[in-house]
Formats: sequence, C-alpha cells, structure tokens
Amino acid sequence: MEIKNAFAGTLESGDIMIQISPAEKAGLQINLASTVAYQFGDQIKAVITETLQGLGINDAVIDATDKGALDCTIRARVTAAAVRATGKDVWQ
Repeated sequence: MEIKNAFAGTLESGDIMIQISPAEKAGLQINLASTVAYQFGDQIKAVITETLQGLGINDAVIDATDKGALDCTIRARVTAAAVRATGKDVWQ
C-alpha cells in the first residue's frame, strides 16, 4: 500500500497530532512526544498500532504529539491521517 505524508489532529489540550510518513524499513515506527508518556505511553502506542493494522497499514513512520487525548480520539486521528495518507476511504 502506497503511503504519502499526512497529518490529522491539533496541538490543543485533549487532542493528539498524528503524522504518517512512508517507512524506509518494514514495520511501524512510532515516535511519541507526550507529557504523560511515562504513565500512558505504552497504551497510546498500542492504540496507534492496533488502529493502523486494522486498516491494513503495517509499514509506516508515525510521529505523534499527544496533549492528553483519550483512546477514542487517538483512534479517530490515526484513522483520519491513514485515510489521507493512502487515499483509501474506510467509511464506505
């Protein structure tokens, strides 16, 4: 699946900014910047990974800047960025 650079989200409190870029090597590389990474970093990365794999994306670089987003918000932002990156409409 071809992936282009794409963004979704904001840097507002309670949100997360997701950037998806093509990967140079196999697998998902997640770079997380979050003030709560020590407490919730593993959970945030797991939600990002599960969402992308559910959409059929297994090779990408993800830069996530979290501002306290809930899991549902993370899923929504990752899905929106994935749709923009692939052009694949997952809502049909």
